[in-house]
Amino acid sequence: MFITTLKLIFLVLFVTFCETSFSIGLQVLFPFLLAGFGTVAAGMVLDIVQHWTVFTEVTEVFILVPALLGLKGNLEMTLASRLSTAANIGQMDTAKDMWKMIMGNLALIQVQATVVGFLASIAAVIFGWIPEGNFKMGHAVLLCASSVATAFIASLLLGLIMIGVIIASRKVGINPDNVATPIAASLGDLITLALLAGISTEFNDYANPMVCAFFVALTPIWVLIARRTPSTREVLYSGWEPVIIAMAISSVGGLILDKTVSNPNFAGMAVFTPVINGVGGNLVAVQASRISTYLHMNALPIAEPNPAPRKCPTPWSTFFGSGVNARSARVLFLLVAPGHLVFLYTINSMQGGHTTLTSVFIAFYLAAALLQVVILLYLADWMVNWMWHRGMDPDNFSIPYLTALGDLLGTGFLALCFHILWLIGDRDTDVGD
Repeated sequence: MFITTLKLIFLVLFVTFCETSFSIGLQVLFPFLLAGFGTVAAGMVLDIVQHWTVFTEVTEVFILVPALLGLKGNLEMTLASRLSTAANIGQMDTAKDMWKMIMGNLALIQVQATVVGFLASIAAVIFGWIPEGNFKMGHAVLLCASSVATAFIASLLLGLIMIGVIIASRKVGINPDNVATPIAASLGDLITLALLAGISTEFNDYANPMVCAFFVALTPIWVLIARRTPSTREVLYSGWEPVIIAMAISSVGGLILDKTVSNPNFAGMAVFTPVINGVGGNLVAVQASRISTYLHMNALPIAEPNPAPRKCPTPWSTFFGSGVNARSARVLFLLVAPGHLVFLYTINSMQGGHTTLTSVFIAFYLAAALLQVVILLYLADWMVNWMWHRGMDPDNFSIPYLTALGDLLGTGFLALCFHILWLIGDRDTDVGD
């Protein structure tokens, strides 16, 4: 007990005093770049598959893209945040505790992935066809099968990767909060988008209902496993609201994407959408995970529900305060512009997309990306503390909201940039395909 207490005190002192801006940046930089190149690869895939028959005939598949890519924020990044906190406060020090935590969390995200995948397909039907009065049952079943299968398989693969990253990080002395969530995104977008494109193309009218039934039938098994772990049992019962609301928010971003890329004049937007959304979501997930761990490690009690109102943080305190969280916010913000320039250059050098990288386009794109991240980092500072003081564990609730808002803001700002550039005459020139 005494050794555990000393270890906790040491970790608190390390996080509070020893993590300089340089050390934060150094630990975040490589996973950030790795995650960014993952989103670039996903953007290149989306740029190609947007011309496939299933995407041109069933354009509502585009509505699924942000919702399913957002699963990394709804599920995998939340998983990474939960396990990072558990690892940092000593809840995974023994093999028994570690495996109990792993099995419970893996089962939990499979339940959530199945439900969210099913609801995302319903949202695609509602947003895509019902307003136009053109409903086709075959297309609806295709969306359901593709969405559920993609969500299930992608969550299983990424969950296993996350567990390995967190265990390895603790063994080599790296704070998993700095590396786990970006690495979750490095392969998340690419794996999910590739699965969605492949599955939606290969499935047929006979296989679709069977696929839906198979994955739904597995759900009770995952529920029983998740209920055996106290921490995941709580999330299983109370953690649906953020996941479902985040899915709905991302689906609105998908509707914007669908309506924009369906216009041939704005086809170039597809390759940049996973990049701007992914970078914003990755950075805010790191910040939310760090703030949550800071609150846990400093032994600040979670308040009872409905406490007295607290004063909202100011932008000055969020970005220019003297604490470690303000320090990390500055570091993360400073990564945005150089990171996006590297990713834009990579896309251009690979002849991806349908957009010439003029100075005007780059200026508008960077302005959109910077504004997106500023808003997200400020919301993270407010939201994580707000949830904590209302008795909600931010590891389970904050990241889904923040990454979904990142998808909506990124897609909306990017669509606005393309429309403005079209109006002022800086129009697309086909440099891809």
